[in-house]
Amino acid sequence: MKTLYIDCFSGISGDMFIGALLDAGSDPVLLVEELKKLQFEDEYQLTWKKIVKNGITSTKFDVELKQTDYHHEHEHEHHHKPHHHHVHEHHHEHHHEHEHEHHHEHHHRSYKTIVKMIESSDLAPEVKETSLKIFRKIGEAEGHIHGVPLETVHFHEVGAVDSIIDIVGAAILLHQLDIKKIKSSPVPVGSGNIHIDHGIYPVPAPATLEVLKGVPIEQSNVRFELTTPTGAAIAAVLAEEFCPVPSMTVSSIGYGAGTKSFKDRPNVLRVIIGE
Repeated sequence: MKTLYIDCFSGISGDMFIGALLDAGSDPVLLVEELKKLQFEDEYQLTWKKIVKNGITSTKFDVELKQTDYHHEHEHEHHHKPHHHHVHEHHHEHHHEHEHEHHHEHHHRSYKTIVKMIESSDLAPEVKETSLKIFRKIGEAEGHIHGVPLETVHFHEVGAVDSIIDIVGAAILLHQLDIKKIKSSPVPVGSGNIHIDHGIYPVPAPATLEVLKGVPIEQSNVRFELTTPTGAAIAAVLAEEFCPVPSMTVSSIGYGAGTKSFKDRPNVLRVIIGE
């Protein structure tokens, strides 16, 4: 039985998870091709490269949003990539540019829209099922935090594109690697505060903490958001057990790089695959 162990000693995010799976030998070209089945590839570009984080070679996976005319038009809103977890309830007012009206459906993607996108695609049934489970976990957490039913949860544009790629991408690569069992270490969440659209929040962010109900979280004195809602949902949904490294014969290992670098520790996610 092919087992994947998620060793998230420095937390977990969607892009770290994909980076780690690519680093462990899954196929980036297949990832790009399979994601085309969602039919929104005009909105993003994927990049992956080997980088060294505190002495460990790891794979950095990035989702870059394509500069459509819409993005040029409203570039001021995109200087800071919002964290994945804000559901922006307020639609920014863009009435001044009528010819851009048709772009508005990109601005927010509802949970319902994302579910339809996945369900109506030609992805393998197992990939769809895994993706929908993870998305549902995040959607329910966001709905709970914001006090709205799942059907009305919306993801902000950047967060939506990133989340769709990270979640469906994770499902695609796990399917490709033929992983049958997934276990994980307890999940460190970090400490301190983060700035999100609704103000300054404690770490872990409310949605992350909500997603991690029932999952052993680990105290960490790193003053940074180590685990994102997407990373938390991947671990919470996929791992059947939170434990030390299980007894196994290791066949491959992957390191996925996080965005931040810490002075005294590598900010990477390690995955261990074996029988």
